Amino acid sequence: MKYPLQPEEIAMHSSRAVIWDVDGTLVDTAELHFQAWRALAASIGKPFTREDFAGTFGWRNPEIIPHLFGPIYSDAEIADLGERKELLYRAEAKKGLSLLPGVSVLLQELHEAGFRQAIGSSAPRANLDLLLDVTHVHNFISVVVGMEDTQRGKPDPEVFLIGAEKLGVAPANCVVFEDAPVGIQAAKAAGMKAVGVTFAHHHPAEKLKAAGADLIVHSLEEVTVEVVRDLLEK
Repeated sequence: MKYPLQPEEIAMHSSRAVIWDVDGTLVDTAELHFQAWRALAASIGKPFTREDFAGTFGWRNPEIIPHLFGPIYSDAEIADLGERKELLYRAEAKKGLSLLPGVSVLLQELHEAGFRQAIGSSAPRANLDLLLDVTHVHNFISVVVGMEDTQRGKPDPEVFLIGAEKLGVAPANCVVFEDAPVGIQAAKAAGMKAVGVTFAHHHPAEKLKAAGADLIVHSLEEVTVEVVRDLLEK
C-alpha cells in the first residue's frame, strides 16, 4: 500500500476494524499472571500449577476461580479473590511492559490507514487501562472491552461482538488478533477473520489452526495493512 493514503482509501478502511486480544498479542504478561495466581492460591491454601494456568488462560476470573478452587465461594467472595489476584498482577505490571515485536508499527500503520481499533479481552478494565498507560498506545485504541463488559467468556463471541458494536463496524469487517484457541473460536463465532499469533508460545500453531484461524504468524512483524485488507476481501 502506498502512503500517504488518499481520502477515499481512508474512508473505506474506517468501516473496517482490528480487535486486539492482549496477552500474547499486544504484550506477553503470562508469567506475571501465573505468579499472581500462584500467590493468591497459596494465600488460601490451594494448589496452582502450570497446567491449571494453561487450562484456564484467557478465561474470565468469575469462571477461573470456581473451576480451580471449587464451587464453594459466593459471588462476592469470587469478586474479592479476583481483585486480590489482579492487585498482585498490577503491582508487577506497573514496573513496565513492552509491546511484542511488530505491534507498535502495525498499530501506527492501521491507524494511518483509517482502520478502527479496539481491545477485546477477558481481563479486568483496570488491567487494560494500566496496559494502555504503560505502553502509550491510547491514540490507536478507540474502544476497550474487558471483563466487566461481558457476561460470558471466550470461546463465546460476546467480547468481540460488543467491540464491533462499539466501533460501529460490522463483524464481517473485523479482524481479530489472538494467541489462544478459545479466542480464535470466539472470533470465528462472531463472524470475524482471525489471525493466530504464536510468538509467546502459549499455544502451538496446530491448535490455532484447528480452532479456525484464517492466518497464523509467528510474529506481528509478518502482518501489514495489506495483509489485513486482503483477509477481509477473501
